[in-house]
Amino acid sequence: MKFCKKYEEYMQGQKEKKNLPGVGFKKLKKILKRCRRNHVVPSSSSSRMAFTQVIDQHNCPRGCPVCDGTFFPELLKEMEDVVGWFNENAQKLLELHLASGFSKCLTWFKGNTRKKDHLGLIQEGKDLVNYALINAVAIRKILKKYDKIHESRQGQLFKTQVQKMRIEILQSPWLCELMAFHINLKESQKGSKTAVASPTPVHALFDGCSLTFNDGKPLLSCELSDSVKVDIDLTCSICLDTVFDPISLTCGHIYCYMCACSAASVNVIDGLKTAELTEKCPLCREDGVYKGAVHLDELNILLKRSCRENWEERRKTERAERLQQAKEYWDYQCRSFTGI
Repeated sequence: MKFCKKYEEYMQGQKEKKNLPGVGFKKLKKILKRCRRNHVVPSSSSSRMAFTQVIDQHNCPRGCPVCDGTFFPELLKEMEDVVGWFNENAQKLLELHLASGFSKCLTWFKGNTRKKDHLGLIQEGKDLVNYALINAVAIRKILKKYDKIHESRQGQLFKTQVQKMRIEILQSPWLCELMAFHINLKESQKGSKTAVASPTPVHALFDGCSLTFNDGKPLLSCELSDSVKVDIDLTCSICLDTVFDPISLTCGHIYCYMCACSAASVNVIDGLKTAELTEKCPLCREDGVYKGAVHLDELNILLKRSCRENWEERRKTERAERLQQAKEYWDYQCRSFTGI
């Protein structure tokens, strides 16, 4: 089955359950076909060689008014909708998983009955991952088609551009959280006596998702399909240790929370929301990346389980440092208030 048909069937099936945004794969292909037709000149009044030369002249490697005025703006809007929907729903799912008993009861009372049990969480996570994967593949394929028709690299350049704009779905911090969520569920199911009789094994959420250590360096990896693999380095590039209390900046780079506060020139009491917009990511040097940072709570739970000794040692060290920062902060506030 061709991917376009497979994608259309998938999105049609999902829209019967809920109204999902998606990539207009068929519509975008029609735009490219229209562009190709506009580039073809009838050969009745010319030789075959002249016809070939005309096509070569119209392969528009640097830009095409037919495509660039419609294709890229349309794809950009659809990507924004897809990533926005994925981030919002992944966040809701993970917040529910980490919520207290009262918060869960309140959510269920409001009518969210699908997530009542363990299997409901697994299925919801699986649906989100499949949605992210098939849309990532759709975007990659349509951009490849653009480059093939135009004999250019504009499609790849567009992909680089949207990565900088932080609307690349495989760069979403919530995908990282879903990967950690999967492993945490699998571990909790192993320790549960009732999990043995469960009809739906947790590994249905991901295949080949794991946390590995190479020379002590942690790597969270997941093979989402034969052609899509996600590898996330969990070494903080500031302290060069495994991330502790990890946080993902809006550029996608992951740091320890206290290291990020230090890089942003703020203390842990005020937090990253008070960081100046001019403060830059230590790795990519992009500015304005701190205020929208995401706390990776599922990843923190996973690292706590997987690196118990190191995690406990870091907890003691950081607790002492946070207490010291809190003391200095409140001493300064008192001196400012009293005028001393």
